[in-house]
Amino acid sequence: MNIIAVDIGNTNITVALYLKDEEEFIKSVSGRSHAKLTDLFKSAWDKIPVAKSSKEGKRDGVFVVCSVKLAWTKLVRKIVKDNLDEKVHIIGEDIPLPMTLWVDEPEKVGTDRVVSAAAAYAVVKEAVVVADIGTAVTIDLVGDSGIFLGGAICPGLEISARALKEHTAQLPKVEIARPKAPYGKNTTDAIKCGLYYSTVATVQEVIRRYAESLGKWPYTVLTGSAAEIIKDDCEFIDSYVPNLVVKGIVLAYKKYIEEKMEQVI
Repeated sequence: MNIIAVDIGNTNITVALYLKDEEEFIKSVSGRSHAKLTDLFKSAWDKIPVAKSSKEGKRDGVFVVCSVKLAWTKLVRKIVKDNLDEKVHIIGEDIPLPMTLWVDEPEKVGTDRVVSAAAAYAVVKEAVVVADIGTAVTIDLVGDSGIFLGGAICPGLEISARALKEHTAQLPKVEIARPKAPYGKNTTDAIKCGLYYSTVATVQEVIRRYAESLGKWPYTVLTGSAAEIIKDDCEFIDSYVPNLVVKGIVLAYKKYIEEKMEQVI
């Protein structure tokens, strides 16, 4: 399959091109950059071959979108339609979620969380936790049977840094980075330590609580735009998988197509 997987987050939009199921590239741009996003879609679409059966020269590919930001979903729809005369397929609307959710309000769970969890479970095939360190920190649990059981949501590193700056009289805004020492000898380094180690500790403690509930320590996957910053201090993590969401988008679309084919047969 030839798929352009689009992960619309709160800060960036990540675009991944898969040609014949092989990853060609993964790139991220700001959702505020209309021109860069348009160029990225065009360059990805140009790489997709024309369908052999098409007399009109239609390309044999599809745009599949997972989004947590409605305004940017509308923007992506418009760019793809206006520039390529194609439609986008939205997970959770046009394409069903790839796994069952055992939660109180399944319609309110971010589709990015679900597709990431499904991608991790598809590989592990047992209870798995996905800790996504991005604008927000989400720590989600899938049971042994492949059902999404729920999770925890916390402020991300940047949000926390900005909150300290905006809601205190003297604390500065700091750049997020791995601290050089576990304690800071000045205000800036102290904030960096607090933000960094509280995030690592939160992820570990939440997973520990999940393990108590399950009766075993679940396989754990770390992902997200800021995951690389903390991964070296997360010895309790089994795998670090950048861009897990786009892998989940591809999985969800393939599962949808396979189920449609089974219905026809």
